[in-house]
Amino acid sequence: MFGIVRPCRHRLGEKLTAQWTAHLCGLCLALRGDHGQLARIVTNYDGLLISVLTEAQSGPGVGGAGRRTAGPCPLRGMRTASVAHGEGARLAAAVSLVLASAKVRDHVADGDGLLARRPVALAARRVAASWDRAGARTGSDVGFDTAVLVDAVDRQTGIESLAGPGTPILTVTEPTETATAAAFAHTAVLAGRPHNAAPLAEAGRLFGRLAHLLDAVEDREADAASGAWNPLTATGTPLTEARRLADDAVHGIRLALREVEFTDGGLAHRLLVHELPDSVRRAFGTPSCTHGSHPYAPPGAPGAPGAPTPPGPPRRDRRGLLAGCAVWLGLACTCQLCCGTYEDPWTRERKDGCLHNCDCDCCECCNCCGEDGCCSGCDCGCDC
Repeated sequence: MFGIVRPCRHRLGEKLTAQWTAHLCGLCLALRGDHGQLARIVTNYDGLLISVLTEAQSGPGVGGAGRRTAGPCPLRGMRTASVAHGEGARLAAAVSLVLASAKVRDHVADGDGLLARRPVALAARRVAASWDRAGARTGSDVGFDTAVLVDAVDRQTGIESLAGPGTPILTVTEPTETATAAAFAHTAVLAGRPHNAAPLAEAGRLFGRLAHLLDAVEDREADAASGAWNPLTATGTPLTEARRLADDAVHGIRLALREVEFTDGGLAHRLLVHELPDSVRRAFGTPSCTHGSHPYAPPGAPGAPGAPTPPGPPRRDRRGLLAGCAVWLGLACTCQLCCGTYEDPWTRERKDGCLHNCDCDCCECCNCCGEDGCCSGCDCGCDC
């Protein structure tokens, strides 16, 4: 569950990358601290937006928010790190657990993969139920009633069963919109800025719409091949209409955030204003940059187009299937596959986690000073 906001280090820059990583690790550790190791598998990029928004409004040190030094972790090469903690991280954990539970039940209902087998489906339902209860406990601790999320999930199933050709796609996305609106708005409560609740609810509503649409677009072909239910296919919504709604949602989020009073909104602005358009382009398969694919380098120089690839270190002996699977399981349980540096479980080749991977060109331009001047007066790390 990586989410739709998957930023690249090149676009974030060193300062915002460090902040983003602190919130990612903070969410992971909040899940482990309150709910055990297994809960860490629901760590996701979209969930950490809750932590980011809470801190952006309150600033460090307010309402228990701030940084703490986390102990050595495999995903950081056994190094310590400064990570986010406090009510924002715990709210993000509660929301992530409940929505992950919904995702699991959705896959069980669709009979996806191994979940088509009765024993596996039964075990998955039990895990989902335990996540519901755990999310409710943590939500209650920070004053958030997760019943609004559970209700949205329950209504989603009924709406999908009734949807057919001609059903407005926004009817299908409404439960997701309601859930994310409630989560975004509660960050204003935690930060002690209740006047921010209304615009954040609007931003959250549109973010939920966007997430639902992009998920449907990305899964459309796979769902068609497997016979799984897809909102775009079921309602007969063309991709052109889905793209229009996605672009409108991105614009609406930008406008809503202008009404929010932030203490330090640089990272929130970067993720929700600059990264979301790239998420839309990625989902619809359109280019995210009009520049060349390489920064300038003299012909033949390392890194230049057409330059020979320098030889890598000698390959070690490959692991067997079972040994590689055991290593993979260990990496997954520690989140090292997400943002660490590790050896491939089977080939032993050195690799970077997906946090290090980027889907942009290093020279990618920023359009934040375009027609509407959205970056005017902000500190989001943009150099334009």
